[in-house]
Amino acid sequence: MLLGSREFIAKARIGRKLLGGGMRQAGVIAAAGLIALEESPKRLHEDQVNAQHLARGLAGLQGISIDPRNVATNIVIFDVQGTGRTAAEISDEIGRLNVLCSATDKFAVRMVTHCDVDRAGVEKAIRAVAKVVGERSRTSAKTS
Repeated sequence: MLLGSREFIAKARIGRKLLGGGMRQAGVIAAAGLIALEESPKRLHEDQVNAQHLARGLAGLQGISIDPRNVATNIVIFDVQGTGRTAAEISDEIGRLNVLCSATDKFAVRMVTHCDVDRAGVEKAIRAVAKVVGERSRTSAKTS
């Protein structure tokens, strides 16, 4: 979705066509954008409450560093350096437990709450991270 003056939109259309973007029946895609603009703000507070719950749950896990007071949106970024593994390794393992997240830096993992993530989904995410972190802790303890 693109917003702007008539002149800006006219220039953008030319640029789109130059790049091969002459899609027909784009109303289906536009409809999703309209729903997002009209409906999402009504429930953003739910996403923020869920993000806070996620941050508090993650803050209690060994090897995870996050200050829930710094989570002001639906985006939760936590540090995994204390686990002895990289964010990419942790993210891959969490992903195998059917919880989506991504590495944003060597030791930073990003999770996002949204309309498809309810409280049960947040609890599932906390359990997945706990399992991944816990498995490593138990393995390290056995080899020490």
